[in-house]
Amino acid sequence: MSDALEFFATAPRGTTDLLLAELRALGVTDCKETIGGVAFRGELALGYRACLWSRVANRVLLVLARFPAADGELLYAGVKAIDWSAHLAVDGLLAVDAVSTRSALTHTHYIAQRSKDAVVDALRTPAGIRPDVDTHSPDVRLNLHIDRDEAQLAIDLGGGSLHRRGYRTAQGAAPLKENLAAALLLRAGWPALAATGAPLVDPMCGSGTLLIEGALIAGDIAPGLLREVCGCARWRGHDAALWASLIEEAEARRAARADAIGRIVGYDRDPDAVRVSLENIERAGLRGVVHVERRELALLEAPTGAPGLFICNPPYGERLGEHAELVELYRALGERLRAQFAGWEAAIFTGNAGLGLELGLKAFRTHALFNGALECKLLRIHVQPAAFAPQAPPGSARVARAQARVARQEVRSPGAEMFANRLRKNVKQLGRWARREQIGCYRLYDADMPEYAVAVDVYDSTERWLHVQEYVAPVTIDEARARERLDEALAVLPEILDVPVERIVFKRRERQRGSAQYEKQAEAGNFIEVQEDGLRLLVNLRDYLDTGLFLDHRITRGLLREYAQGQDFLNLFAYTGTATVHAAAGGARTTTSVDLSATYTNWARRNLSLNGFPVYSHQVVTADCLRWLVEAPLAPCGLIFLDPPTFSNSKRMTDTLDIQRDHRFLIEQCLRRLRPGGLLVFSTNLRRFKPDFADLPGVTVEDWSARTLPPDFARNPRIHQCFGLRRTA
Repeated sequence: MSDALEFFATAPRGTTDLLLAELRALGVTDCKETIGGVAFRGELALGYRACLWSRVANRVLLVLARFPAADGELLYAGVKAIDWSAHLAVDGLLAVDAVSTRSALTHTHYIAQRSKDAVVDALRTPAGIRPDVDTHSPDVRLNLHIDRDEAQLAIDLGGGSLHRRGYRTAQGAAPLKENLAAALLLRAGWPALAATGAPLVDPMCGSGTLLIEGALIAGDIAPGLLREVCGCARWRGHDAALWASLIEEAEARRAARADAIGRIVGYDRDPDAVRVSLENIERAGLRGVVHVERRELALLEAPTGAPGLFICNPPYGERLGEHAELVELYRALGERLRAQFAGWEAAIFTGNAGLGLELGLKAFRTHALFNGALECKLLRIHVQPAAFAPQAPPGSARVARAQARVARQEVRSPGAEMFANRLRKNVKQLGRWARREQIGCYRLYDADMPEYAVAVDVYDSTERWLHVQEYVAPVTIDEARARERLDEALAVLPEILDVPVERIVFKRRERQRGSAQYEKQAEAGNFIEVQEDGLRLLVNLRDYLDTGLFLDHRITRGLLREYAQGQDFLNLFAYTGTATVHAAAGGARTTTSVDLSATYTNWARRNLSLNGFPVYSHQVVTADCLRWLVEAPLAPCGLIFLDPPTFSNSKRMTDTLDIQRDHRFLIEQCLRRLRPGGLLVFSTNLRRFKPDFADLPGVTVEDWSARTLPPDFARNPRIHQCFGLRRTA
């Protein structure tokens, strides 16, 4: 082959400059950074070095040809014109990876199939011997990229994505790809620190990828050394002697740095993550080099000695209610950095820039990188007093910013004026009702005007608070316009409702994915006391998506209080125990409240204690309700409240819960515990819920949905469905 070969190395978005620097360090001189990677020319040895040493590249492609491919025939002709005997045996195995952008041919499976046909037809012998396809372990893996009807056909020298080093067969939740982890370390300046023997710490190490990649850099270990075989070992153009010499050189470099690696330490609170990390470290040949142990973030301390690099990839927040917990996590992370890691460099990789503000540390530089399709930020911080900043205030700061932005417009828009008028109307009508009924916590506005899609709840304590939630606009709504309307709505609230900004808590409500409830350890200082029907209840407006008091269940709680006299009361999925407090106030003989969350059961105990109900007759159990219903000893009850989440897949549950699928089972299990004549109150917030109560023996069912709908939720009659199921005597 010619010495002047053409290569193209691909890289994750946001890392092509790092790849360019790598290739130049490997001796590449004729190279150019382009969209998606780096094009370069040189001898085969340079392509091999890139496969062996690049920490950032996804693939290293040896370009064979370019040709027009506006249709299947042109594609077939272009592929078949190549001398395939130089690359693949007539009975060899091949695979074709196809990509198409801005081209007439869009179906990548067809493109791959047509290309395979061309190779097979070019090599087929008169006796019918021909290559075959093996997508898992081919002799040659081809990469075909069509852009604007022009095809580039190349051999994938690595035999697949180079992020697969070979050490990670098991992984934790949401793992970083190995080459992205390496890119983060390179961005964070780890090579220079590692050269001095500085330590590396990851307090949330997951599957250990950042630690392992950090050790490979510190030890001058080529990532390709960890792969069992050369990705192009069965390619007919492969130079085995050249590859062997490069491997020998890499082994020598590894040996030369074996004793120069500083302390590399990782922690995680999850014992399964620690186990996975240790297994990956063992496979990477780094046992004794990388240390991992289970440790809570609150107990994190810096290793003794010179400062080094603190790096981590904390969770970004995808599930309903998760954001509040993550605020506390990022705040705790910032507190540990300030308290223990002064003088260190820190690099925090997050897909939620707003959470980064909660660190209370100013980043001197921010880099944009992509974790898959998600744009993320790498926050680089000098951990020193000059970088210490106040942590972001709660959601009221969003209200203040909206006020300032709208104030610059001087004149309120017609839409904002309509929103203000609607608020005034609701204050007059609902406020009069709330005062008459002595209700201190109620929904004032619930997206009454679809353009202003927020829910506004009033919480009267010793002072009035507003709890404001934004409903995420559908994708059909222009994002900038939705943000503008939100600003208008937030700016109106303090004026119309006469509530200062610091007592307006703003949150964003999104469709839930994953667990139906997500615990966090709340700070006691964020609780305020409110009253309902003369009872004292604790709510937390800041730390959770929900506040601890479901306002739409106000009437339901009143009915439970009415029916509780002399009954043994069971509250399943008890949340913060507000229904239990009402039942106890109604004269329940005993109560049992069951919830999986220790945070919520502790909250329930506080609510009971606040109202003077003794613990010996009011039991609170932290348990999986599904399992508890089946396994706990039967103790007949006269009144049961069943209010499960719509869906839950908490990792502490024995199974997932889908209320549409599982409500019949739950109800049957409750009926086992219900005395003759007893009442089961079942409620769900699933809007499209279809009850299956047919043929329940000895049970009468009443639909209480309309009966339990409070006036402040009359605009949203589907907020919940509620049923009373009574066992006949």
